[in-house]
Amino acid sequence: MFVSTPILHADLDAFYASVEQRDDPRLRGRPVIVGGGVVLAASYEAKRFGVRTAMGGARALRLCPHAIVVPPRMSAYSAASKAVFEVFRDTTPLVEGLSIDEAFLDVGGLHKIVGSPELIARRLRAQVLAQVGLPITVGVARTKFLAKVASAVAKPDGLLVVPADRELEFLHPLPVERLWGVGKVTAAKLHNVNIRTVAQVAALDVSDLVSLLGKAAGRHLHALAHNRDPRPVQVGRRRRSIGSQRALGRREHDLDAILASLIDGVSRRLRSGHRACRTVVLRLRFADFTRATRSHTLIHPTADTSVLLSTARMLLNAAMPEIRERGITLLGVSLTNLGNEDTIQLMLPFDDQSPGALDATLDRLRDRFGGSSVTRATLLGRDPGLSVPLLPDPD
Repeated sequence: MFVSTPILHADLDAFYASVEQRDDPRLRGRPVIVGGGVVLAASYEAKRFGVRTAMGGARALRLCPHAIVVPPRMSAYSAASKAVFEVFRDTTPLVEGLSIDEAFLDVGGLHKIVGSPELIARRLRAQVLAQVGLPITVGVARTKFLAKVASAVAKPDGLLVVPADRELEFLHPLPVERLWGVGKVTAAKLHNVNIRTVAQVAALDVSDLVSLLGKAAGRHLHALAHNRDPRPVQVGRRRRSIGSQRALGRREHDLDAILASLIDGVSRRLRSGHRACRTVVLRLRFADFTRATRSHTLIHPTADTSVLLSTARMLLNAAMPEIRERGITLLGVSLTNLGNEDTIQLMLPFDDQSPGALDATLDRLRDRFGGSSVTRATLLGRDPGLSVPLLPDPD
């Protein structure tokens, strides 16, 4: 089953680094690294030397010693993102934001008004460059999955339209890593049985993939290998999780203080959206760049900072032996299994339906005097680190 409408996947190129190059002409055409101890973003000039996001700063400079390192400016990236999304919404009202720098756009109803999907995509790229000053890559196809694959293949600063009658001709020669959900572990399992292209995945019976990868992953990859992705562009979809993460250098860190800062921020965002969560997820990236998650689901949904922090601390303490052995370069938290305010009130005991007195007081103070006006004693005098800007939660 196909979504019978053309979909654009628009993705800004090396977003943070591109904003820095836009704002400082001296950086244009030169290798740029955003971030110090850990690489938050790298320009394509730096990527050609092997620099990549989340790499340690010292290693990045060994690979590209002539790179220019600039501190991140999150407010500038947020402003640029808002300007780009205004262009998206001027193009079509059917916009589904995926992150601060990418979105799906449904342009199926614009053919008679504006022109072909390719013409719309060209105009979109030109408008983003003219109005915001940033390069953007666009993939066009009949499914979300294929549009996103097309934009990845077209990068940087490109446009790729996959004709409806050549979808599998385009998709099947690609490596299996292009399929959503195929990371290092899944790719290794496929490579071990000499499956390296999407065409080889498509040639397998779904039962063979299920035996190899499990029921969910096997069916998922079988569908994608045949470009079966019926999902429409969803406008105003509420975020299914709220999270924040902190990239860490190789030096010693007070992980408990960092965790407390992260939970403070995400719990406040949870309450401001009149939502609560049941599941706390701890996200870890180790010094060898492998990742792991730990999660715990609560009996009742909550937005109470103390409950969420206690749960996160329990997960962190359980992971400490592995952290000591392998080192850590990123710590993050996600609050998932979210509920809306009316649903929460039906599920919770009456005494638990409002935030704690301390949370309510702190929220009022921060709303009045600013987010950094009140902080935990353990965080006094500490660098709060960088919070990556996220899209606003739709109403």
